[in-house]
Amino acid sequence: MSYKGSDAPEGYYDYTVYPLEGVWGLVDLTRPATDKNNWKYTIMIRQPDFLTEDGFRYFVGKTAAKKPNPQLARLKFVTIEDGPSCQMMHVGSFENEPASFSKMEAFCAEAGYRRASKLHREIYLSDPRRTGTEKLRTVLRFAVAK
Repeated sequence: MSYKGSDAPEGYYDYTVYPLEGVWGLVDLTRPATDKNNWKYTIMIRQPDFLTEDGFRYFVGKTAAKKPNPQLARLKFVTIEDGPSCQMMHVGSFENEPASFSKMEAFCAEAGYRRASKLHREIYLSDPRRTGTEKLRTVLRFAVAK
């Protein structure tokens, strides 16, 4: 989206590209969450408030005309609203996330909540290509219920 061009969306403002996010779940709930072959996920990037679905389609079409890529047809513009959640900042390797989830679940239990499903969200605040594993920062979040 170019603020310099004539096709800047209505209400455009300068913004920083939001971090990459993933919603993670399991293909088969009877298999352990540590089985990487059983993981399913959706990767996304939050969009600025001024972007509409029509604007999204317009800019994807414009991109496809310049740089054709069959994966562009798989992009979706969706709205996701989180309800009551538990989250924490996980620092370190992705391999050590289960320990953080255990802490989160214990915290919830003490507060009278439970994890609502096996789905969880990860917000990647660090780029693993440029950050040492021990310094990776990832927000972990899952839905909770009473």
